[in-house]
Amino acid sequence: MQITPVIAIHLAAALAAVAIGPIALWARQGATQRPRLHRAAGYAWVTLMVATAVSAIFITGGPGPRWGSFGLIHLFIPVTLGMLVMAFVYLARRNIVGHRKMMQRIYIGACLGAGAFTLLPDRFLGHTVWSALGLI
Repeated sequence: MQITPVIAIHLAAALAAVAIGPIALWARQGATQRPRLHRAAGYAWVTLMVATAVSAIFITGGPGPRWGSFGLIHLFIPVTLGMLVMAFVYLARRNIVGHRKMMQRIYIGACLGAGAFTLLPDRFLGHTVWSALGLI
């Protein structure tokens, strides 16, 4: 498997989301809150997460059980998109605590969890990283 344009878009959006997510979460923490930074980073992060999820639909291949061209990692797509919608529903209802918890869970699950899963040695990105480091 090689890096196709879809994989490049997916990888770039995912890496940017991993980097921007903590900024959006941090901007509303503590005594000094930064609502403009929080909103700007938040909208950028949501856009990147949607791009990551949508681009994942078009990525096939990989080891493990399959359903057509989809593997288990593709279950993150509807879960991520559904959680993003719920986070905005909470926000529209002025349930800030629910919004915060949902966004934190999306970051941990979709960015860190799925990110860790892609670094398994038998996956494309994991194999590329670990072989470049000389570990496999």
